[in-house]
Amino acid sequence: MAKEGVKAREVKRAKLVAKYAEKREALKAAGDFVALDALPKASSPVKLHNRCKLTGRPRGYMRQFGISRVTFREMALAGKIPGVKKASW
Repeated sequence: MAKEGVKAREVKRAKLVAKYAEKREALKAAGDFVALDALPKASSPVKLHNRCKLTGRPRGYMRQFGISRVTFREMALAGKIPGVKKASW
């Protein structure tokens, strides 16, 4: 489990990215890089990092499900993810 503050920081970054997205695009199109540099650094989409929706784990993220590999395995074994079952060779 990630710390609550780290998860909250990621949510805050996502809000900033959404808030400044339109302004950022307009400044890029105009070529005004000085004004672009004056925007908050956290408002850049590059700063976002995928995290597990349940635990906040930053690594082993599975985009298709929005959760980490560890959480995916637990949920799949418990039968909570429809259409997914453990492989047996």
